[in-house]
Amino acid sequence: MTRPDADAIVIGGGPAGVAAAIAMRRQGVERVILLDREQTLGGATRHCGHSPFGMLEFGRIYIGGAYGRKLESAALQAGIDVRPGHSVVDLGTDGRLTVSNAQGVESLLARRILVTTGAREAPRSARLLPGDRPLGIVTTGTLQSYVAFHGLMPFRRPVILGSELVSQSALLTCLTHGARPVAMVETTPHPLARAPFNWLPRLAGVPFYPSARVVDIIGRQRVEAIRIVQEDGNEMVLECDGLLLTGQFTPEAALVRNAGMALDTDTGGPAVDQDGRCANPLYFAAGNVLRPIETGGWAFREGRAVGTAIARDLLQQPVETAPIAVLHDDPVKLVVPNLLRKGGGPHNALSSFQLRFTRRARGCLMLEVDGRTVFERSGLWTPERRVLVPMPAGVTEANHVHFRFREES
Repeated sequence: MTRPDADAIVIGGGPAGVAAAIAMRRQGVERVILLDREQTLGGATRHCGHSPFGMLEFGRIYIGGAYGRKLESAALQAGIDVRPGHSVVDLGTDGRLTVSNAQGVESLLARRILVTTGAREAPRSARLLPGDRPLGIVTTGTLQSYVAFHGLMPFRRPVILGSELVSQSALLTCLTHGARPVAMVETTPHPLARAPFNWLPRLAGVPFYPSARVVDIIGRQRVEAIRIVQEDGNEMVLECDGLLLTGQFTPEAALVRNAGMALDTDTGGPAVDQDGRCANPLYFAAGNVLRPIETGGWAFREGRAVGTAIARDLLQQPVETAPIAVLHDDPVKLVVPNLLRKGGGPHNALSSFQLRFTRRARGCLMLEVDGRTVFERSGLWTPERRVLVPMPAGVTEANHVHFRFREES
């Protein structure tokens, strides 16, 4: 039998991947390889020119770039075999990876694989935005890369599309690097970021237009204006020199999809059980590849928990029991974990169900386990806000798990 190149290989050097690798080393896993396609670790945090990052992980506050450097130094200090500039192009069912690097293509075999490839913002094509294709249309990630790595600001008076937490981050990046946004536009009736973060546009004097959609992008060579229509039919033309597309994240799950492993249709990421284990029990996933999107700190803690679960799993044969799917009613948007597998350990890496809602809804959220209601809570539920429901004892041994919702007028 071929000797594996590593006990575990982690794909992705963001907060989740680094935390998982460190956790495995601390649990006694000898050979841990961490692969990242970039030349430095940190994931998306590398180009975030703002704080706070790292308080819970490292006991102090970092800006994004410094946090990424701290992650890299922590990984090296833990004795992890860090390999930057390595892109994984294929996942084998037996744990063998095809990897591309500057020297060519190589094959790596591991006993367990962890996928932490993160998420990406929806580009213009995915948003089906009309109009011409002038210069000045970028996502938050592109904007922050321009600023952090090249010292460039691609516009001075952009319109920001979206109101998620990352939208507020984009606004802050603009304000601190010489740009003054003209407006923030959101398609839903309310901002998606929680207070106090959603106060930032008002405090900065940036008009906020809810229930509005972009119907035209004006300009041939460069963005000159954005035409929006509000819910009441009122049409406005906002003169600007750029359009900043924020939010609407999608998990970077192409590797998992191309390998034929199950993707969850609601999250867009790999289907995982209570320990982050995929349909193929040699593979695990953690961080924002599971669902869009959580903070760097959340991804770090989740990666650490899944890394600990992988270390336990390496001491035994891969769990072969078939999982059951966790079901849910509308307007629940997603549930993580979306699978439950019997025969796991006493401690779950994902100790709570994580839910999102598609729209604002008032009503009662209930968790049924084998037909018995074990949790219920009434309230006003809003889109893109994390909802946590603790896993009840014995839920992993159930045959039917269903989140129901009774809407109230």
